[in-house]
Amino acid sequence: MNERSSIFDMIGPIMIGPSSSHTAGVVRIGRVAHKILGRTPQKAIITFYNSFAQTYEGHGSDRAIIAGLMDFATDDTRIKNSFDFAKEAGFEYTFKAVGNASLYHPNTVKLELEAEGRQIEVIGESRGGGIINIASYNGFRADISASMHTLIVLAEDTKGKLAFIANILAQDECNIATASVSRKGKNDLACHFYEMDSPIRPLTLEYLRSLKWIHEITAIDCTQI
Repeated sequence: MNERSSIFDMIGPIMIGPSSSHTAGVVRIGRVAHKILGRTPQKAIITFYNSFAQTYEGHGSDRAIIAGLMDFATDDTRIKNSFDFAKEAGFEYTFKAVGNASLYHPNTVKLELEAEGRQIEVIGESRGGGIINIASYNGFRADISASMHTLIVLAEDTKGKLAFIANILAQDECNIATASVSRKGKNDLACHFYEMDSPIRPLTLEYLRSLKWIHEITAIDCTQI
């Protein structure tokens, strides 16, 4: 039996701005990227696709994404002045627009972010009512709802790795809601995405990080985004 829709699903979040898909959803995409990066970016290239490309200035999606990348909540009154706050923080950004990209969801934004030498790419979709989907991370296909505790693992693509991590999470009493693996080629690196009802313990996270076949691991809490 499917979980019931919440009032959030039906009417959207409390927010600043004219549209839940063009403002609240965009803020949330930015906040997920902020949490993955671990801080406000120093530099960003932000590309709006399809309907976003046509309306991002008029609907405030540009201010919304900058606000999200600085981890402002959807109801934060600072959103309308996010450009000023970004300037104060030394956060440099460039906007691009691609109006006809059939491979992308109508409300898609790509974020190419840099901070302290680390670079990441996140592609997010805003689906209405503040609901979002993270569709890609660093070129790996993803399907992250951004509503649960989330673990992202970049690991060597060899037999049994997903089962091993899932078993470790089970021992940690983390109930896995969704699990998926994306790879760019056989025996290349693979990216694992786990969405869970509860967070992974810090000691367990450090244990996984110590394994030689795990190249990168990031745990984020999306429950309050």
